[in-house]
Amino acid sequence: MSARKITDPFNVKFEPFDRYGKPIIGMSWHKVSYNSGNGYGSYILKMEPGAKSISHKHTNYEEFLMLDGELIDPDNKIFRKGDLVTFDPGTIHSSHTKNGCLILVFMRGINKPI
Repeated sequence: MSARKITDPFNVKFEPFDRYGKPIIGMSWHKVSYNSGNGYGSYILKMEPGAKSISHKHTNYEEFLMLDGELIDPDNKIFRKGDLVTFDPGTIHSSHTKNGCLILVFMRGINKPI
């Protein structure tokens, strides 16, 4: 099958996370099937210790699976390895990590920076 791709999320090449233009310090990604034009698809996000995402609004559903580490939302909710998290359209937040994390992200639209 020429249309099949197998990705080992723990052994990929990461590039600076530049989804909002300027790369965000401490964040990198590997695009699995992500389409930058419409914001649909999936990618693996790596956040180094102390990294923080920018505040953004979800224009559609976003889901992610925590592969490793911990991620913290502004309300101090901690997402841990194995958690599958869904953000509804209209959700506004930013996240940070103390010790780093690896996340498999499933996007259904382009988030808007706040």
